[in-house]
Amino acid sequence: MSLIATLARLEAVTTGRARPTATVRHRHLSERPLVFVPLTTAGEAGAPLGALVGTDRDAPRLLVVAQPRDRDLRFAFLAELADIVLPYIDSHADAVEAAERSETDPETGKRVKVEVELCSDAPQLIVPSRAGVEYVRLLGRSMRFRRTAEQDPETPYPAPPRVPLLGRWLTHFGERSRVPGSSLLLALTEVLGRHWATGQSSLEDQHLGALLAWIAPPEGATGAEAALRAELARDGRGQLLCPPAGPATDPAFDNKLLAPAIERYDRARTALAAAEDGLQADDRLGELTAAERAIRELVLSRTLPTWEKVWQGLDLLRELPEGAHVEERWTRDRWSFTGHRDRVVAGEPPQPRRDDAVTAANKLATREREQGRLDAQEALDDPLVMAGRRLAGEAFTGEVVDVVMAYSEGKRPSPRPLVTVRTDDRPHLGERAKVFRSLGAKPQAAEFVRRDGPDAADGPEEECLLVLRIVDKMGRGKEPEEGSVPEKGDRVCFTLFEQEQRGGAKLPDPEDTPWTHGGPPGEPVPETADSVTEEDTL
Repeated sequence: MSLIATLARLEAVTTGRARPTATVRHRHLSERPLVFVPLTTAGEAGAPLGALVGTDRDAPRLLVVAQPRDRDLRFAFLAELADIVLPYIDSHADAVEAAERSETDPETGKRVKVEVELCSDAPQLIVPSRAGVEYVRLLGRSMRFRRTAEQDPETPYPAPPRVPLLGRWLTHFGERSRVPGSSLLLALTEVLGRHWATGQSSLEDQHLGALLAWIAPPEGATGAEAALRAELARDGRGQLLCPPAGPATDPAFDNKLLAPAIERYDRARTALAAAEDGLQADDRLGELTAAERAIRELVLSRTLPTWEKVWQGLDLLRELPEGAHVEERWTRDRWSFTGHRDRVVAGEPPQPRRDDAVTAANKLATREREQGRLDAQEALDDPLVMAGRRLAGEAFTGEVVDVVMAYSEGKRPSPRPLVTVRTDDRPHLGERAKVFRSLGAKPQAAEFVRRDGPDAADGPEEECLLVLRIVDKMGRGKEPEEGSVPEKGDRVCFTLFEQEQRGGAKLPDPEDTPWTHGGPPGEPVPETADSVTEEDTL
């Protein structure tokens, strides 16, 4: 946690209201996101109980599994979920635009630019909390390998045709959510917690109701008081007034309301199966319908408050202006979505249960690179985030007080101007350390030469002079291009961290994986994916 975030939490405790830790919104928000509020059965993580899902704030779709232990009902729930989610995904798959991408020419081995299709927009799935993201990944893993009746007529408990396809998409959303800065699948508590600091722990921030209570407490109450009511307040039946954001349910709800309702449903279904004539069957069908309706009302009572709070949180986030680099990161999400769409259309098999060594290493390298890029871009977009980096000695701002033109030694001397910056920051600069500033959306590098004036041992109010040597982004001429060198009186900001991330070492192809990482090549794969069928394509 940065010093700025720590100070913001202390201030939140003092004032009784969450304090902002960002001045801009650092995540993309779609104009029409798909909100998914799931519930799962206690003791059975993979058994869905119900969900509210949809893109219309005023018209959510309620899905319920009246008996979660019944596989047929669970598959019916997943099929109904697929009927909602897949059309939403398909609506973004058809609108495309032309884009350029670098690829390796198989004949020459050189990198060339080719024109390809890029989806104009991508779907966005929003869940209430971090646990919802893990639940989406769990659903994807449990669905993408399901066999259908068309694939295997003798398979027990065949899944409806569109269930494996939905599993592949949910798996992709879940994997993409692990990439820092991605917005395809967002946990609302994570996004809100990035932009506001509360007076409670990060674990308590996972309760959406408590988090919103700190950000926007009711009139006459502090955030701590409102959050305590959100977590503990119960009605006359002992049920929470603000249910947790799911997918887990409250034990009091499970024991006092849900379990008796499911028992009534089971008895009604057993009685209907034992009916001896049509009149008796009609009566018992009515009892079964009433029992099922009671379960639906219970599930709705647990999901609707969270549904409303999700949209309330989205309203708060939309009030913040979007950061300058957010669109760039969303473009990477669009590339990711387009790539997975192409793999599905091409008939490639589902994602494997376990990644091979090269794929796993690539994923890890990508996440590390994107984390560095996200940290740098958030600081460049947001003065409040940059203030935290300045306090940590990772950046400094100041006024240019002198510029002396100098040149490098050699046959063709290049401009190497010396820029003196007056600052009251205390960056951790070593001998010939590299620093960077943003110039035309590109980083310009400079080299630390010396420090004049008070040293770091003096108080923070003491200003010092930092002499820097600009080393690039000045053109090819003997004289620097106009605007490429700071002028006297300019206010500048330099960072000690690189503003663009470099690529890592090239990894071998999966078929060339060494024996130390799963080879040698040519050995049979221990787990094979299901064969591709018509249901696996859009």
